[in-house]
Amino acid sequence: MPLPVEEKAQIIKDFGRKEGDSGSPEVQIALLTARIKQVATHLKENKGDAHNRRGLVMMVSRRNKLLRYIARTDRAAYQDTIKRLGLRK
Repeated sequence: MPLPVEEKAQIIKDFGRKEGDSGSPEVQIALLTARIKQVATHLKENKGDAHNRRGLVMMVSRRNKLLRYIARTDRAAYQDTIKRLGLRK
């Protein structure tokens, strides 16, 4: 189940560097985090859903790669992003 359009637009607005920015690492990390939370809730109710569990692992891996990239290129943006999303690092 994809993110609702309004929620996705709000995340893009909050984390984008400029108007309509949906490709910056900060936005991608925020969108992945929202989707990860959604799938994790689904998996708590449906413990036998192996397909979505694999998808969750892939999304977490992709988010970690983006976090490593942003930490390497712009440390201040990295600190701000993990603080705003409440991620542990």
